Amino acid sequence: MVTSAEVARFAARAHAGQLDKLGVPYVEHLRAVADGLAPFGERAQQAGWLHDVLEDSPVTADQLLAAGVPAEVVAAVRAVTKVAGEEYLERVRAVTADRLATLVKISDNAHNSHPDRLAALPAEQRERLAAKYRAARALLWPAAGREAVLAIVERVNPALLAELG
Repeated sequence: MVTSAEVARFAARAHAGQLDKLGVPYVEHLRAVADGLAPFGERAQQAGWLHDVLEDSPVTADQLLAAGVPAEVVAAVRAVTKVAGEEYLERVRAVTADRLATLVKISDNAHNSHPDRLAALPAEQRERLAAKYRAARALLWPAAGREAVLAIVERVNPALLAELG
């Protein structure tokens, strides 16, 4: 079975040269998402490292399996991968059927919602994305439960703690 370090290297190669919306190497986003999943174990971290690989690189699910990535991790990555023509919140609702995928999406959402990241965007884009991410949290958080959300948010984006109440 592949280790998290091997998965991290695989993900870094798959996303080599890619930048996020802020112009930061994409691997930094992957690292943050994987780190947020550390309390849930190695497979969760692996899914965090790989969460965008199917939609943002030429890598396929079959290649992940052939590389030794556990089927549970590949299933979670598939679950969080955008489907052409599907509305964003439909995908989020579908994600909640898979516990591991739900945790990955919460960590991804928390990092994408980080105040420092949002502040660097133009106001209109920042407001649109903030609303989109809030709507997703309304579906994701109840599916995961307070303790799981707390474990991720404390690591990735403590500013969201206020939403937990």
